[in-house]
Amino acid sequence: MFWTFDCSILISSFYLQLYRRYSGKFYLMASPAIDSAWLSSPSEPFCKSLNVGEAHPADILPVLEASVPFASDNSNAPQPPPLPSKNCTRTKFSKRPLEYIVVPKETKDAWDNLFKEGYGADVCILTNEKSCVLAHSNVLSIASPVLANVLRLSKVKNGMRYIKIPGVPHGAVCMFIRFLYSSFYEEEELQKFVLHLLVLSHFYSIRSLKRVCICSLEQGWLTRENVIDVLQLARNCDAPRLAFICVRMVVKNFQSISLTEGWRAMRRANPALEQELVESVVEADTRKQERQRKMEEKKVYLQLHEAMEALLHICKDGCRTIGPRDKVLKGSQGACNFPACKGLETLVRHFSNCKTRVPGGCVHCKRMWQLLELHSRMCNEPDSCKVPLCRHFKEKMQQQSKKDETKWKVLVSKVIAAKNIVGSFSSRSKGLF
Repeated sequence: MFWTFDCSILISSFYLQLYRRYSGKFYLMASPAIDSAWLSSPSEPFCKSLNVGEAHPADILPVLEASVPFASDNSNAPQPPPLPSKNCTRTKFSKRPLEYIVVPKETKDAWDNLFKEGYGADVCILTNEKSCVLAHSNVLSIASPVLANVLRLSKVKNGMRYIKIPGVPHGAVCMFIRFLYSSFYEEEELQKFVLHLLVLSHFYSIRSLKRVCICSLEQGWLTRENVIDVLQLARNCDAPRLAFICVRMVVKNFQSISLTEGWRAMRRANPALEQELVESVVEADTRKQERQRKMEEKKVYLQLHEAMEALLHICKDGCRTIGPRDKVLKGSQGACNFPACKGLETLVRHFSNCKTRVPGGCVHCKRMWQLLELHSRMCNEPDSCKVPLCRHFKEKMQQQSKKDETKWKVLVSKVIAAKNIVGSFSSRSKGLF
């Protein structure tokens, strides 16, 4: 009970010192001089609604920097930190994942030397080339649970355990065991044995080495000669992202990759994979053609939208040499802002002078009839519209079949959609510039 009372006294005195030390800051935040300065510098929304003049920063800074009477016991108050500069960005800080821990170079060098010198080694790893790699059972067991199980089942002879890592070159085994000690590797050796190391890291469950191999392959070590081998290893070693990148590379360079030795070996050993890749290429070509078709359709709808604007411009305001009867035409004026105006002007002139102006008789006149009908379906003011035959086509709509009406509705909706896309794009462009 005495100890609890004593602690409460200490805590109370500690908070009392904090209050005395930082009381000046609390008075500064509640100072009327500061409050009035902030209230005298309205933000942008208030300026628009209340018609208050914008405060200049030079008028605000003196008020903020003015001395404010602090409490008598604040002489040791700490200075506030400086404001962040404009050049201070977050890119200066490393984006290292949380699972990585920085290890001093000396420590890694010590572990690397322990592997190279083989001092106190009790494991001999036999490779395909009848060579031996010395290692320590404790290190191998901690680094890999698979190796720990292999060592537990191995036989001891003269105090040395013997295990085998077959199927890979001796250099790849040395690099693999060295990585278990210190995570060191040489760039040239990694590029030489990257496929073998990918297999070893997956089989012996070394995730850090597996990440290194996958990242190295994804960032530029994939070639047209090894992409098929890497694809098969990626699927067997549970690397879906790497497998996806390989498939995308095969689809993009199918003609050249299908002539490589790796493709011929894959065709003999795994014909199902060949069929899958061929189907992926066909599917990619189909998607490409579909995208091109949709782009052409959008281009046509955009041209129709421009033609509707140019038609309304000619019939309402008039252009250089063509327009309504009540407008004075100025042939010497500058270039027209409507891109489809020139072509539509030629079409209107032909339509007005053509002798076979019958729907279906002349190709150009038929196109003009269709443009006039399209305008009438998009027009919302037929009574005051100055485009010829607008009201006529409005009345004609009631006599059309449902099939024709559906086709025209689809066309109008797509033209309006193209118009909205152009409008939103232009508004964004104006906002940017």
